Amino acid sequence: MKEEQAFQDEKQQNVSTEEAAETSQQEEPVNESAALEAEEDTEVAKLRAEAEEHQQRFLRAQADFDNFRRRTLKEKEDLAKYASMKLVTELVPVLDNFERALATASQGAESESFTKGVEMIFRQFESVLQAEGVTAMNAVGQPFNPDFHQAIMQVESEEHEEGIVVEEVQKGYMLKDKVLRPAMVKVSM
Repeated sequence: MKEEQAFQDEKQQNVSTEEAAETSQQEEPVNESAALEAEEDTEVAKLRAEAEEHQQRFLRAQADFDNFRRRTLKEKEDLAKYASMKLVTELVPVLDNFERALATASQGAESESFTKGVEMIFRQFESVLQAEGVTAMNAVGQPFNPDFHQAIMQVESEEHEEGIVVEEVQKGYMLKDKVLRPAMVKVSM
């Protein structure tokens, strides 16, 4: 009987060992699948973050390209608008010399025809510059503005208040909406 009892005890131990092995085998796939799911979730989250980063990079690159396109278009427009600026800048002193020559022309029979000829050349020259967008500034009587005027001296004036352009020593010119040369002026104090 003792032998039977020992045999049954041994049998129960074997059964409980087998059950424990089965339980651990069943728990092992559950743990493995949970680990795989967690790993897949982290990989999916990582891929989503990477896709979002690429999307943001794409949007920034697209915005940079749009800004570049707008900037180059504006530069082209400015270049076309002010293409003649260098030439006109060099011609403005010639215009000044014409004005000085006309101001000092002597009045006589022979010089009268010469003066009329120079006046005609002067008007033609002015009209060509105006066609290019060059206009003379009107500075006298205006408040002093350093963007448009270059003060060379201050004078006392009873008829003008302080900071008003009293006299224009050299004309200033605009090319369309840009200052080509500021006017040299005397300002009241």
